[in-house]
Amino acid sequence: MGGLNYQINLLNALLARQSHRITPVLFLGEDVEPSILERYHRITGLVIVRDSLFNQQKNWFRLFNSMLSGIDYSALKLFEKHEIDVAFESASFYGWRFPLKVLAWIPDLQHQRLKHYFGFLTFWKREIGFRMQLLGKRHIMLSSEDAKRDFQHFYHTASQRLHVARFAVPVQVPEFDDNHLKVRYELPDQFFYLPNQFWRHKNHECVIRALAIAKQSGHSLTVVATGNLNDPRDSEHFPNLTKLINSLGLENNFKVLGLIPYQDVQALMMSCIALINPSRFEGWSTTVEEAKALNLDMILSDINVHKEQAGTKARFFNADDTEGLAKILIDIASRPSEKHLHNTNDIGETSLKNMADFAECFTNIVYKVTEPV
Repeated sequence: MGGLNYQINLLNALLARQSHRITPVLFLGEDVEPSILERYHRITGLVIVRDSLFNQQKNWFRLFNSMLSGIDYSALKLFEKHEIDVAFESASFYGWRFPLKVLAWIPDLQHQRLKHYFGFLTFWKREIGFRMQLLGKRHIMLSSEDAKRDFQHFYHTASQRLHVARFAVPVQVPEFDDNHLKVRYELPDQFFYLPNQFWRHKNHECVIRALAIAKQSGHSLTVVATGNLNDPRDSEHFPNLTKLINSLGLENNFKVLGLIPYQDVQALMMSCIALINPSRFEGWSTTVEEAKALNLDMILSDINVHKEQAGTKARFFNADDTEGLAKILIDIASRPSEKHLHNTNDIGETSLKNMADFAECFTNIVYKVTEPV
């Protein structure tokens, strides 16, 4: 879903903000789920090409041919038919001899920085894919300067082939009843919000243990957590977190809501006293980007990309320092309770500017890709 949301945000930004300097064309298989197809059809002005060539069941066959011959001829023929100048390569590979210009999007190098979270096959599937793109002399688009430094460190790629486009997310202030929201989800008046998927590197354990420390010192705090409960690399991760919560007696302090409607996610952001992101690794955090646009207080792990993204707008803690995090939580919760009095016009204007900057940056990168080598 993260990749899907990224693509939809990018397409919306391009079609609404960059005066048609480029025309995005989306190629989809005929097996796309109706709910996803509907989201694409809601993007005004988007050109969509449906072809069975891009059906899921054909992906591995096309990938094998691309790696063997160096060119995905079937994709090339279709792209040429629709007069494509640049192919945006995301979780795909068109061959190391592909004649069209290609811009490859790589979100991050988590598999290199956190190897212990990846199995042997998962690591090498990702690594071989990146190296094949480098062999094809792709231009690489990354989401942060931190990711760019990682890429140069691990792959020694020429800087002129690396481009940074810090993505933005559209933010609209939801209309909601604060009391109804809290009754619906059985929430206290004061709570922190942690809207991350339940994956190992997201580091929920640090927050759970910080709550236990706070409780031992007489401060019963509440953190509300939402997101996908299934870690595709570790099916035991969420059950183990549940056991930890129960063993520490924090069932009422760490409230897991799982996947909830997106409008409720933004409503919870507007109602919380601070947003928490304890992650050990990020490419560019969507939750932080949303919190920035909403002008929320943020408590973030002190990884480089969080500092790049949030600057002075957050309080930082070491991802292993549960006592340090507990002190920050207690300090913020002890302040006089004040409702966020947001200027919704400012939030809307900030969101529009961020999306416009994202579209302009991406468009400039595409033009650089078309320049002669």
